[in-house]
Amino acid sequence: MSPKKKRNKNHYFTKVHEQAIIDYTDSRDLKVRTELYVIFIGPAFNEMVDKIVYTYKFTTLPNIDVLKDECKVWLTTILDKYDPNRGSKAFSYFSVITKNWFIHKVKRNSIDNKREIHYDDLYKNMEANYLSTSNEYVKTREEKEFWDFLQQEIDSWNAVPMKANEKKVYEAVKLVLLSSEQIQIFNKKAVYLYIREITGLNTKQVVNNLNKMRERYRNFKKKWNEGNI
Repeated sequence: MSPKKKRNKNHYFTKVHEQAIIDYTDSRDLKVRTELYVIFIGPAFNEMVDKIVYTYKFTTLPNIDVLKDECKVWLTTILDKYDPNRGSKAFSYFSVITKNWFIHKVKRNSIDNKREIHYDDLYKNMEANYLSTSNEYVKTREEKEFWDFLQQEIDSWNAVPMKANEKKVYEAVKLVLLSSEQIQIFNKKAVYLYIREITGLNTKQVVNNLNKMRERYRNFKKKWNEGNI
């Protein structure tokens, strides 16, 4: 019995497609760019968007087929922003951007749904949310302040000397924490995979460098709990 061939998870986004994107950003020839996009980049983007929508269950969004087409078009408008010299692979770069694009749509849809509450129910909702003893406004504000101060704390770590891999993980953590609502979409395992995609590091490298940040976070959390922040 012949050994099983190792499956390539990103068989639709290979080194050929990676190079096509680099060649696209390096060229200013419209004909060359068009050929690269039609033959390599466009099909890869199509597959990537479809898989991300399915994997992260964005299929629950209304008009998802229209949104997928909009996202694919939008990706073509930001091709020039990709810089391979910054250390991120094209697949990681554009997959993260795609996920964030759909996350924004999820938030937008949630806001729109809340606005559609019938007027007759408005008073009941106000009474439940603002006049009850368990004031959700206070809780929400405290959570927001915590994330705001944590973001400031993490930004200050940039002044601490870091090795190359630690810097990559640090920048990835900043990206993940751009929105506390975004974090709620992913479980712990997915966050690790997300950081791996951004940094290009393996799990052990990610964990080792995250451990260096945990001590700083514990110090921050202690000060917060004691009211010193």
